[in-house]
Amino acid sequence: MLSNRLKVLGFLALGALSGCGFAPLYGGTAGGQTSARLDEVYVPVIPDRTGQVLRESLETRLSQGSGPTAQLYQLSVRYTVNQENAGIQADSASTRTRIIGTANWQLTPIGNPAHVLLKGTSTAMNAQDIVNEQYFAVTLGEETIDRQLADDLSAQITDQLAAWFRAHPNA
Repeated sequence: MLSNRLKVLGFLALGALSGCGFAPLYGGTAGGQTSARLDEVYVPVIPDRTGQVLRESLETRLSQGSGPTAQLYQLSVRYTVNQENAGIQADSASTRTRIIGTANWQLTPIGNPAHVLLKGTSTAMNAQDIVNEQYFAVTLGEETIDRQLADDLSAQITDQLAAWFRAHPNA
């Protein structure tokens, strides 16, 4: 009985959202146009292994599956990953490392890199315990963190691009 009431309340809440002008970023007619515009974004090579992981994640998110399209925009990204010690013990040893990924990016038309359409900075953070593990376990942990940071950053960047394309349908 309580479950049915929650379902009804959920549907009413969705109805209220649509009444106030809420529309999904990637759904509906405008969302389909936004997805097609994301397919038009080219991401050039980002240096270092962490940059490669970020580029791969961005390409996956930007490619909305509508097939090959002409690339009209370039998304240039400068990516840095910094580590800082946390969990400092009395003997000054650290038991945890905080990893912060920062992506400074800008969207420009291909062929006119001086004309910046949109730019921003995205930041993601993760952490890792410092333990005496075998090399493969440490490497696996670092690769996992690199992937998680890249996925978080690419989601932020893609959402900002989608919102911009939605607000500027003729750009």
